[in-house]
Amino acid sequence: MLKQLYIRNFTLIDTLDIELKPGFSVITGETGAGKSIILGAIGLLLGQRADAKNIKQGADKCIIEAHFDLSKYSLEVFFENNDIEYDAHDTIIRRELTSAGKSRAFINDTPVSLAILKELGEQLVDIHSQHQNLLLNKQDFQLNVVDIIANNNDLLSQYRTAYNKYQETKKKLENLILEIEQNRSNSDFLRFQYEELCNAKLYDGEQEELEQKQATMSHAEEIKSALYEADNSINAEIGGVLSNVKNAKNALKGIMDLYPVAQELQQRLDSCYIELDDISHEISTQLQDIDFDPAELEYINNRLDKIYELEKKYHCETINELLCKIEELKQQLDYVDNSDIVLNELKEQLDIHKKECETKASKLSQTRKKSALSIEKEISEKLVVLGMPNINFKVNIEKKELGLFGADNVSFMFSANKNNPLQAVTQVASGGEIARLMLSLKAMISGAVKLPTIIFDEIDTGVSGKIAEKMANIMKEMGDNDRQVISITHLPQIAALGTTHYKVYKEDTSEATISKMTILNEEERIKEIAQMLSGSDISDAAINNAKELLRL
Repeated sequence: MLKQLYIRNFTLIDTLDIELKPGFSVITGETGAGKSIILGAIGLLLGQRADAKNIKQGADKCIIEAHFDLSKYSLEVFFENNDIEYDAHDTIIRRELTSAGKSRAFINDTPVSLAILKELGEQLVDIHSQHQNLLLNKQDFQLNVVDIIANNNDLLSQYRTAYNKYQETKKKLENLILEIEQNRSNSDFLRFQYEELCNAKLYDGEQEELEQKQATMSHAEEIKSALYEADNSINAEIGGVLSNVKNAKNALKGIMDLYPVAQELQQRLDSCYIELDDISHEISTQLQDIDFDPAELEYINNRLDKIYELEKKYHCETINELLCKIEELKQQLDYVDNSDIVLNELKEQLDIHKKECETKASKLSQTRKKSALSIEKEISEKLVVLGMPNINFKVNIEKKELGLFGADNVSFMFSANKNNPLQAVTQVASGGEIARLMLSLKAMISGAVKLPTIIFDEIDTGVSGKIAEKMANIMKEMGDNDRQVISITHLPQIAALGTTHYKVYKEDTSEATISKMTILNEEERIKEIAQMLSGSDISDAAINNAKELLRL
């Protein structure tokens, strides 16, 4: 329930801080006094988009804050899921908007996103404005009414899970069929590519190996010359490194007894001699292996040309990437060859998901048809009370293809007069009849959905007199049933039945015109209703009539 509303610097409102009562309340005021501004402010609290133009001229920031009592509405799970402190008796929602266009939202002083604010707002307040009557044009609204009364939340959730699986599988199947068609049209080309690469008999590292051999063979004479010179420098009998090292170590060996340091030096030279001798043998071996073979070089050049050609053709940098391409082509060909098996498996899955959807859709249809009877009975009874004695109201449910909400088309059929055929409600109902029908629907829905606060913005459009009083009685009955019902009205018959009466009015100051809202006492209320009855000149008859309406 909305306990307190605070608005500062919003459009024509300078500061408004007002307590709101439980039960059935009414808000009256002249056209343009600011009632729609207050509704707009509440709408921002419920997650509607903000506009910096709504800030009062000259102000840097506007603030809208509301206090709610949620003790009767089991909303703890929402607060737990969103990591927000829960206070059942005083939940505070605040929205701030700066002139720079920045908007911030808070729930119990915790910053929240607009989506979270909207999610909570939808569970706290239902604002029924005149444009909501247009919802009757939409079949999904009519279907939603039936599902609310049927208490189909869990069943709908189960159906949507099944339907989403069905749609996902259906999409997979469509994509697979398209992919198979494309692959089959390309299968000859894929097979040619696969065979071409396989026939090349490539192996990882081959390119590097061939490029090294090519470099060696192309410079064979230069390499042999360098190896020969190195070999001669090491092994020459006169001036060769091995011969000189051998002489040096023999010289040191002769003085080891006289000069102990020479022993270590001789051992080190001995190690050098062994290493040089090993290098000498390796160079000799390499000299024998280096040989220029024109035929082999031609083979290497041709093989490398083939490798380079394949890499360019298949947009690869290395043989390893070509080998990966072979595996990729193999998988594609295997996929084409086995596509019928995969296709049949997916078709079987689709049939299973479709049957599951049909089963759950059938359960939904059963609950809807059962609830349709109770809806027809309750709405007809309410409309009779609201001055439509010959009403014929029917909930028409027809089969359709599986969709997001099942396999039913729901439409409200309506006839207000005897012997008139039933037609879609929006095609035959007048503005006043639609207003009464929407009020009846809201009254019925409020019994199934425990919304704390319901606001009717001129639900009485197109009605007057006794019918308005009967509409007020329905709203009062809703308010007496653990609801906070607020009606913005221009009709004295409705205003008189409110437990609490608020008035919105404009006041001129030296700086600007501002909107204000106040709770009327008994005397002020008599005067307000009398003015609604007779206009600005309040007669004694209007005063007496107002007292009679107020049953004073």
